[in-house]
Amino acid sequence: MRRIWTFLLVMVLSMSIALGFNLVVNHGISAQEQIVPTYQPPQPLPVSELHLTYPPAEHKTSSDQIFLIGSAPIGGEVLVNGKPIDRSEAGHFAPSFPLVVGKNIFKLSHGDRTIDLVVTRLNQQTSPPTELGFDPKSLAPQQNIARLPGERICFEAIATPNAEVQLALGSQTLPLKPATRNVELPANSAVLTNLNQPQVSSATGIYRGCTAFKQIGQLGQPEFTVIKDKNTVKQKATGAIEILDLDHLAVAEVTAKAGVARTGPGTNYSRLTPLPQGTKAAINGLEGDWLRLDYGGWIKKSETTVTNQELPHSIIRGFQRKIVAGWTELIFPLQAPVPVTVLQSDRQLKLTLHNVTAQTDTALLGQDPVIKRLDWQQISSDSDRVKYKIQLKPKQQWGYKLEYRGTSLVLSLKHPPAVDTNNSAQPLQGVKILLDQGHGSNEDLGARGPTGYPEKDVTLVLGKLVRDELVKQGATVYLTRNGDEDLFPADRVAMIEQLEPAIAVSLHYNALPDNGDAINTMGIGSFWYHPQSHDLATFLHDYLVLELDRPTYGIFWNNLALARPTVAPSVLMEFGFMINPEEFEWIIDPQAQQELAKTTADGIAAWLMSAVAED
Repeated sequence: MRRIWTFLLVMVLSMSIALGFNLVVNHGISAQEQIVPTYQPPQPLPVSELHLTYPPAEHKTSSDQIFLIGSAPIGGEVLVNGKPIDRSEAGHFAPSFPLVVGKNIFKLSHGDRTIDLVVTRLNQQTSPPTELGFDPKSLAPQQNIARLPGERICFEAIATPNAEVQLALGSQTLPLKPATRNVELPANSAVLTNLNQPQVSSATGIYRGCTAFKQIGQLGQPEFTVIKDKNTVKQKATGAIEILDLDHLAVAEVTAKAGVARTGPGTNYSRLTPLPQGTKAAINGLEGDWLRLDYGGWIKKSETTVTNQELPHSIIRGFQRKIVAGWTELIFPLQAPVPVTVLQSDRQLKLTLHNVTAQTDTALLGQDPVIKRLDWQQISSDSDRVKYKIQLKPKQQWGYKLEYRGTSLVLSLKHPPAVDTNNSAQPLQGVKILLDQGHGSNEDLGARGPTGYPEKDVTLVLGKLVRDELVKQGATVYLTRNGDEDLFPADRVAMIEQLEPAIAVSLHYNALPDNGDAINTMGIGSFWYHPQSHDLATFLHDYLVLELDRPTYGIFWNNLALARPTVAPSVLMEFGFMINPEEFEWIIDPQAQQELAKTTADGIAAWLMSAVAED
């Protein structure tokens, strides 16, 4: 399943949230309702001639190898560049071949059918210029940046080796020193292929240096100079630098429903707790389109409005608790909507309010279905952070929400579902479960097997089978799609957030990056993001592996869109590898699909009953 790794990218919605919610409501089915057959995907068929599913024609990759996924009729041999390759009993193949930098030519043949393929390996190594000068794309900063007075700013350039390089900015001149080595970290996806070790290489022509500036205002674009053999070349960076005035910082107000806060200025940085709409914070740094807020998180400028309001700060006095249908609300009255962070752990949820000073003497709590006790503290006398440690009664956390109502922060904690452990026939009576069948439509096929059969079709079949099995146990089941709809991850997440099910499970089948081993990689994998989802991901993985006697791919923490909702334990399951010749046969076998569906439903029911019983 290739497109799943792009779930953490920001995507433009093609459908309204309202339409997404209507889909959820229309797909909810209780045990008493009739299940009406609807769209049925085409069944997989054996290929009639040599077929190559992956890679596509003129494929380009930075990987040092490539796998060829395809199939051919059983009789005869499949040759790649004149040499026979191994195939499964059904005729499928997935061999890997090394790649050299540049064009790699493959000729596949079976009988009188041939396929010519060109795969280009891109050169990721940056070479210094052979003549005196700079690689213009290397001059950092490449975007406008803003920092505080006295804050360290680093510069980098790739220039002629064994030269003198310096930088001029404002009233300062900074010599840049040649780097002795360069350490590159692989992409996050390298964990999936167990190839995530740092790559160390020589750093010929790389120059670096850091300094700080006290001068407030626009300093302009740094000018780099390279000097060798009494010859000189100068070039300016594309990014300009500004030093902010601490007494006149602008204020950002979050306009998105949940502002995506990150550890750095870009989507490749890790996520922090999303900032509720209305959150205000001072801007104490800038890089390109990203703003650094005074509590430490970065946010895209497009998710905010920027004003010159008074810097937000608040005191907090008394706070209280309120019970609403299925939830406990903790209400924190504030003078301004400040940034917040949440940290979950076993039987605990820690909430931190930033830019807040406590004047609390009284809090109203009392008996509560989920809260055992709430403790709070000011982090230190000179800090404006207040931390709340909420000790919980249930071992399993069932979901939480954060929102501002005016300037009051409301933290909502979900109560456990009403699972009837004494009803062996229908223990899930009334329990809401959402199933998301991954991918959908010709615009989002997902992974494809050796015959070209797409993941979107097999997940649709499996979702309906799992639904039917859960309905037998009394559950009210919701599907994100009942046909070949083209849904973005954000559409599916919106359904979970509005429906607020007991749990949400996203159903997928897997693939690998180009440098993976398609022949020897098989098995069931599960993915979780919030601690409240860890136990569900672990339980379902272990249950399926044991009951079905299937290989394990592993249990992963992963920043996937369908694992990120906080309103319910949400996991993403990968039931096997579409690209593995042997496992593909199991994936598309109707009897195996029925067995997988029943076992998945039984595993969900077993986890729900055990999680509620432990509470």
